[in-house]
Amino acid sequence: MSPSGNRRPNIVLIMSDDLGYEAIGANGGTSYATPVLDGMAGAGIRFENAHVQPLCTPTRVQLMTGKYNFRNYIGFGLIAPDEVTFGHLFSSAGYKTCIAGKWQLHSYNPPDEMPEARSTGQKIEDAGFDEFCVWHPHHTEEKGSRYKSPIVYENGEFLENMEGKYGEDVFADYIIDFMERNRDDPFFVYFPMALTHRPLEPTPDSPEFDDFVPPSNETLGARTWAKLEDWDDEARYYKDMVEYHDKVIGRVNAKLEQLGIAEDTLVIYVGDNGSPVEVCSIIHSHTEVCGGKGLTVDRGTHVPLICSWPGTIPSGAVTTDLIDASDFLPTILEAAEITPPDDYFIDGRSFLPQLKGETGNPRDWIFFHFEPMSGRVHRYARFIRDHRWKLYDDGRLFDLNADPEEEAAFDPADDDGERSEARSRLAPVFEQMIK
Repeated sequence: MSPSGNRRPNIVLIMSDDLGYEAIGANGGTSYATPVLDGMAGAGIRFENAHVQPLCTPTRVQLMTGKYNFRNYIGFGLIAPDEVTFGHLFSSAGYKTCIAGKWQLHSYNPPDEMPEARSTGQKIEDAGFDEFCVWHPHHTEEKGSRYKSPIVYENGEFLENMEGKYGEDVFADYIIDFMERNRDDPFFVYFPMALTHRPLEPTPDSPEFDDFVPPSNETLGARTWAKLEDWDDEARYYKDMVEYHDKVIGRVNAKLEQLGIAEDTLVIYVGDNGSPVEVCSIIHSHTEVCGGKGLTVDRGTHVPLICSWPGTIPSGAVTTDLIDASDFLPTILEAAEITPPDDYFIDGRSFLPQLKGETGNPRDWIFFHFEPMSGRVHRYARFIRDHRWKLYDDGRLFDLNADPEEEAAFDPADDDGERSEARSRLAPVFEQMIK
């Protein structure tokens, strides 16, 4: 039960897009002002070792299902049409459910690029949520802007009169209205934010916003993942976008306080992958960290994770426990006292005890099956890491303390006693991960 004792807790799961660990002030970042998230960390718990997949779709599929990607990944921008998500599980358990923000899991490919993959994912209408307000619900060439003058699909209809409005505000407004309408019932809100993904554009707080003309729908539709190098957006707007995304999260948190249900609500904030590779940020006032989106080094997987739940999570808590993207579903199910069906397989491990200040059952390792563009030339990458060592399935071993950029691999022939112990401890995990 929630602290008030009269109902199960609300769950608000917020995921930023393309924002790495180094961007948040509470994590030591000094390039951007993030007072809301810093305040959440001060009043709640901050995780120092949360890792997800290096790209958005692999992370989202894992997050929404609690499963490693080798079990259910069908391609970039897709989730299998018959996949049972946390939307289905929470709705079936009597929660009011809502998703607002980025969908992009039904049909990613334009007509001239792997057309056989078009319309092979899950429609937002079938994802298990009672209500939705999303960008990119259907084909890529129809997605339009996610920021200024956005294309927004709300409960089966495209919204009109979006000229000059800002996508993230539209999504936040919808969530705020949803929470107000359902304040007396337990609810689950999933907010996969549009910010801070490219195109890097002015926000409503940027001086240039009023005069800015967003790219045309045709131009946006032609920009596929493989053509990002052709974009001409400006990295300087990343700062504005990071700070505006913090402001939007503040609006959602403020509504929980206004409704008097903050103590009944677990708010989880996490990133979906590392920051854009063209953006470099400063952490601890002197160390430059350049974004690692798409890369399997820590810059690509290390993300902020901050949780608040007044009265339940001890204030100012910090943990070094390892967390991966499969752990969120079992955590929120346990918090909501929801038991999944007997045949629903979950790879993840709940970190709810850690949220409550208990030891819990921390991971000794986290596993990655990263298959960025299924069906293309990219081979998937499989690796395991603990707090120090990282082992790939081809035998390469890295000491992350000494070599975070993974520039000098140890082969088995190079092992000393310490490396041999790490390899013998991690290597058996690969045998457990058989499709």
